[in-house]
Amino acid sequence: MVRLTTELFADRPQFVNSINMREINLRGQKIPAIENMGVTRDQFDVIDFTDNDIRKLDNFPTFTRLDTLYLHNNRINYIAPDIATKLPNLKTLALTNNNICELGDIEPLAECKKLEFVTFIGNPITHKENYRLYIIYKLPSVRVIDFNRVRMIERESAKKMFKGKSGKKARDAIQKSVHTEDPSEVEASSGAASGGQKLTDEDRDKIKEAIRNAKSLSEVNYLQSILASGKIPEKGWNRQMDLNSVEEAMMEA
Repeated sequence: MVRLTTELFADRPQFVNSINMREINLRGQKIPAIENMGVTRDQFDVIDFTDNDIRKLDNFPTFTRLDTLYLHNNRINYIAPDIATKLPNLKTLALTNNNICELGDIEPLAECKKLEFVTFIGNPITHKENYRLYIIYKLPSVRVIDFNRVRMIERESAKKMFKGKSGKKARDAIQKSVHTEDPSEVEASSGAASGGQKLTDEDRDKIKEAIRNAKSLSEVNYLQSILASGKIPEKGWNRQMDLNSVEEAMMEA
């Protein structure tokens, strides 16, 4: 586990990329949390945090220059409510293979008025009903979702489904974020409230893989509920089980 320090920032590659943007490469350092970002003095258009262990998208100072954040292959399950204030010119947010579970988790991004490109591929959120239409409704500035351009007919469908009094029922059905400002506290309290064992990082990786290979929506929902709770169910679960087939566990739970 490596902390973000002045020395690490100084050691990592910094360059002008192929589209003439100044970028810093922080890939694959096992970084657990975003911190000490002020030492960069808002000198970068692009910050690449791919292949780390970051759980929360938070703790940024105000960066008016930052345009692009790459956060592929982390463990992010929480987006800070002040993200739009801290990163007012954020245009691209890449969150492939993270742990965004509920549609309500994207709420803070609604204030990112310049956000145009997002990807949530490999997150549990993508299995939610009306996922793409809700993203389009909630993030109207976004032009490309999961590498697919938003079409006008989709915008019209999103408005019809979620906007105004007629869309209230659909909006009310959206599950709010299960995470608070400190997700670790949620996990700790939920573990203390019941007898389940806390999920390990290995468990989370296996469950996310099982979600990708799930054969039915019920399996997806079951596995997502385990991720959201942060603990192993007391019944119907075995860490050694084949996570590609969870029907027996669902029946026992």
